[in-house]
Amino acid sequence: MKPLKERDQAVVGVVTIVLLVCATAAAFFAKDLPVLGGRTYQAYFTESAGLSAGDDVRIAGIRSGEVTDVALEGDRVLVSFRVDDADVGDRSRAGIEIKTLLGEKFLALHPDGEQELSEPIPVERTTTPFDIPDALTELTRTTDQIDTQQLGQSFAVLADTLRGAPAHFGEAVDGLAALSQTIASRDQQLAELLRSTSGVTEIAADRDQQVQRLVSDGNALLTELQQRREAISSLLRGTQRLSDELRGLVADNQAQLQPTLDQLNQLTEMLQRNQDDVGRTIAAMAPYVRGFNNTVGNGRWFEGYICGLLPPVVNAGPLQTNPTSCELPVPSRPVGGD
Repeated sequence: MKPLKERDQAVVGVVTIVLLVCATAAAFFAKDLPVLGGRTYQAYFTESAGLSAGDDVRIAGIRSGEVTDVALEGDRVLVSFRVDDADVGDRSRAGIEIKTLLGEKFLALHPDGEQELSEPIPVERTTTPFDIPDALTELTRTTDQIDTQQLGQSFAVLADTLRGAPAHFGEAVDGLAALSQTIASRDQQLAELLRSTSGVTEIAADRDQQVQRLVSDGNALLTELQQRREAISSLLRGTQRLSDELRGLVADNQAQLQPTLDQLNQLTEMLQRNQDDVGRTIAAMAPYVRGFNNTVGNGRWFEGYICGLLPPVVNAGPLQTNPTSCELPVPSRPVGGD
C-alpha cells in the first residue's frame, strides 16, 4: 500500500473535500436521517388549534419529537410529526394541548396497539383543546336547563343573609341582587340570544368552504400587492426625479422665462380691460364673414383670381406675353346663336 504522500494529491484533496461535505451535511440533517432521526407519522384533526411546525411532541409529558408540518386537507388538518425512540402502535391517540399561558401548543401522543402505525391517526382518535361550535352548542344546551327563577331567589336569599356585613360589602351585595333581578327579567332575551348564537355557529360551519375561499383570495390579493409594491415604488421615485428635473429647468431658465411671462400677463390684462370691445368687434364681424363666405366660399375652400401674377405665354418667343392677360378670357368663336 502506497504512503499517502506518494498518491495523487489532487485525488486525495477531492476525496477529503467530499468527506468533509458529507460529514457537515450529516451533522446538520441528522434528525432527518431514517436511522438517527426517528420515524415520521401523521394524524388528522378537526382544526389546527394554533399548532405549528417545530412544536414539541410529548409522550407522558416527556419531549419525544417535534411537529414537522401542518397542512389543510379538505375539511381536516393533517399534522405530520417525528417521534424519536418510541414505538407508536396502530391504536395510538393524539391530542393538541396547551403548553403555556401565552398560547403555545404541543402534540400529546398516547401510544397504543401491538402493530406499527402505518396510516394517519383518524379524527375519531384525536382531540383539540377547544372546538368553538361544540362549546357554543353545549353552552346553549346547559343554559337552557338553568332555572332562572330559582337562581334569582338564591341571589336574593344570599343578599338578605349578607346584608348585615360592612358598608362596602353591602353595596356589592346590592349589586348582586340587582344582577339577579336583571337576569330573571331577561330570561327570554338571554335564551333567544343563545339560540341565535347557536344558529350563527351552524351557519358559519355550513359556510366553511366559502370562508376558506375568502381567506385564500385575500392571501392572493396581498401577494399581488406585495409584488406590485416595487413597481409602485419605482413609479413614485421616477415621478420625484421628474419633479426635481422640472424644478431645476424652471430655476435655470427663470431669467429667460420671466420677460415672456411678464408680456403674457400684460397681454392678458389688456384683453381683460378690452373684453367688451373684443366682444362687440366679433359680433360686428359676423355679417361680413357670412357674406365673404357666401361670395368666395366653395366647400372647404376659397376661390379667387389674381391678375398678372403668372402671365401666360402666347407663342414661343421668350419675351412675348399676352398683353390682355388681365382681361376676362373671351371665346374665339361665339357660343350658341347665329
